[in-house]
Amino acid sequence: MFKWKSEYETGIKLIDEQHKKLFEIANRVYELLMNDLYVDKYDMIIEVINELKDYTVYHFQTEEEYMIRAKYKKFFSHKAEHDEFIKKVKEVDLYSIDNMQNQYLLELLNFIVEWIEKHILEVDKQLSKTIIP
Repeated sequence: MFKWKSEYETGIKLIDEQHKKLFEIANRVYELLMNDLYVDKYDMIIEVINELKDYTVYHFQTEEEYMIRAKYKKFFSHKAEHDEFIKKVKEVDLYSIDNMQNQYLLELLNFIVEWIEKHILEVDKQLSKTIIP
């Protein structure tokens, strides 16, 4: 399970709330991975992938609008990381999901956790210097 910690806070309330939702999605992936009661998890995996894709598009749009309003100098490099994340989520190989469901869930979980660790802690935290009313 992944718990929200104060170290993840950017100080920008809306963005922090949206980051918490990413933790919820990661926790759903973890719970699905650990659940041995389901023989076939394919539909649930597709559901969580679609939620992750839709939510990150929404969240990244929020962050990018904030960066534009704040005249954030690292906007383009930050947006490039967002675009790379969305590209990776969209390049899902449905065949490999169906044949190696738990392996895919583990890879997805690692991807989300690494993203949270790297992007939120290193890149998004820099936004806290640009807090606007």
